[in-house]
Amino acid sequence: MELFINNVSKQFKDKNAVNDVSLHITSGVWGLLGANGAGKTTLMRMIAGIMEPSDGKIEYDGIPITTLKGKYRDIFGYLPQEFGFYPEFTVKDYLEYVATLKGLTKKDTKKKINELLENLSLENVRNKKINKLSGGMKRRVGIAQALLNDPEVLILDEPTSGLDPGERVRFRKMISEFAKDRIVLISTHIVSDIEYIATKNAIMKNGQIIATGTTDELVQEMNGKVWECEVSTEQLPEYEKKLQIVNLRNEDDGKVTVRYLAEKPFSSESFKVKPRLEDLYLWLFPQETNKEVK
Repeated sequence: MELFINNVSKQFKDKNAVNDVSLHITSGVWGLLGANGAGKTTLMRMIAGIMEPSDGKIEYDGIPITTLKGKYRDIFGYLPQEFGFYPEFTVKDYLEYVATLKGLTKKDTKKKINELLENLSLENVRNKKINKLSGGMKRRVGIAQALLNDPEVLILDEPTSGLDPGERVRFRKMISEFAKDRIVLISTHIVSDIEYIATKNAIMKNGQIIATGTTDELVQEMNGKVWECEVSTEQLPEYEKKLQIVNLRNEDDGKVTVRYLAEKPFSSESFKVKPRLEDLYLWLFPQETNKEVK
């Protein structure tokens, strides 16, 4: 079970949204990390067969997906950033409709829908119209439709958008179990979605893959660049002005522990700390430092 992305590019007028991307994706959870506008969604849409590359090709087990056509769709599940549904559909109606499109039998449809509603905590809203659901619940319905045909290849674009922290934990557990003998590719800018469950990660910036590897391999780049120190509240504005701060923690003694990224320590009181994937992400995408990176 292998997905080959071979020198794939996508040109939109005067912009290269994806530029000569190559990846060899094997079974397990893969994370595709990048800031908004990095080209992740365009790449996902090409892998899904919704959009054709301007150059390059995508193969599943050595066969181009354009050749596989329906056979590829049969083993494929996809959650886009925004999924469409008729306003009058209930959750159950919508999942039955998608199951029909995916060719499931009535028996399999009933069994799979019941299983997914339970796993995604949607049982109590099975007969509720989707347009009346919260954003988090709508997202869970989207995840359910992607899983209906028990796909060999599952592509999830920003899957936890709108989910609360508890829902994110349950989602990660479910996906980790699901991916044992399948390919799962998760595109996200929320680092915690993939930090601990991803077999490998690919980092995308300006339409290109700039790094690939396990979490442990990738964070090695940040060795000696992540620091902590304790400062007074009076000192804090100076640190905030001059440093790329990734975290602040108030201490019982009234001081503040500052975690920051730098090639060398800002003060003699600073000490090196073990880097995390979030540190690497914010180092590569400094404009995201003041945004939500969970």
